[in-house]
Amino acid sequence: MTEMRNIINHLTANKTLSSSEARDILSDLAQGKYSEVEMASFLTVYLMRSITVEELSGFRDALLQHCIKVELGTDNLIDLCGTGGDGKDTFNISTLASFITSGAGAKVAKHGNYGVSSACGSSNVLEYFGYQFTNEQGNLQKQMDKAGICFLHAPMFNPAMKNVAPVRKALRVKTFFNMLGPMVNPAFPQKQLVGVFSLDLARLYGYLYQQTNKQFTIVHSLDGYDEISLTGGFKAITNQAELLLQPEDLGLKRVSAEAIKGGVTVEASAKIFMKILDGHGTYEQNQVVLTNAAFALQCYNNHSFSESFAKAKESLESGKALQSFKNLIEVSKN
Repeated sequence: MTEMRNIINHLTANKTLSSSEARDILSDLAQGKYSEVEMASFLTVYLMRSITVEELSGFRDALLQHCIKVELGTDNLIDLCGTGGDGKDTFNISTLASFITSGAGAKVAKHGNYGVSSACGSSNVLEYFGYQFTNEQGNLQKQMDKAGICFLHAPMFNPAMKNVAPVRKALRVKTFFNMLGPMVNPAFPQKQLVGVFSLDLARLYGYLYQQTNKQFTIVHSLDGYDEISLTGGFKAITNQAELLLQPEDLGLKRVSAEAIKGGVTVEASAKIFMKILDGHGTYEQNQVVLTNAAFALQCYNNHSFSESFAKAKESLESGKALQSFKNLIEVSKN
């Protein structure tokens, strides 16, 4: 185990870590070999300088090496997961889009956590509705069978995330763990819609994901959202292309930042969540969740955007997305 002071000295001298060094350090961190103060110092270094592809891939490999793996009976799974950390305080867009996607027939292994830089992450909102976190494979498989979706609460599967959770909570800023979240889904889904908080990170992700066998779509709104916000232009990076799109290119209207704000408490966020899932969302809220779900369905089925959007709309308006949500909560309690 390398002493943390040596690591900090190395990093603050503008040096970087190789992939194997990054993997070993995070592996030690996962096993609780560093104090909270040492962990906070290590995380803070990466707030002041960019992370390299080698470092990010090493950190990812360490988390995957230590995670509790889940076998869900199929590898034809998709995850819709944002990095968080965009500081935009939107409502739970990717979580709602996940239920719309499962309601449209896709198998969704949703990876999530408590909000760090926002009031209400996916874990907060599902816990509010009575969802029982579990890493028990039989229960998760039952969720998938009955609801077409299961929820993987990150700290239960990634010991390193659990060890560092108090530090992240105390810091209340985005760290490289935000960058890693979508990469370390313990169900190893073959398909993924990933939202990231910066253009630099979108490119890093694109580079790393090209080295995997995943079917992926990485999205970043140019005004800083880690999802398709429809507040302006956005980047979409897939296995085949890198696109710069405007809402009008998809036949959609732009929305204001105010129109997609979340609640300031978990309870307020949960009310917005339920209102949309019940079919009573505003035009703007619906367009944003349907667009994100459509990109996920396009990634999953390889269909056109318009066909995928129509499937997403049918899932929300018919109540299939709501039923998927109800089934998930119910199965988790039994």
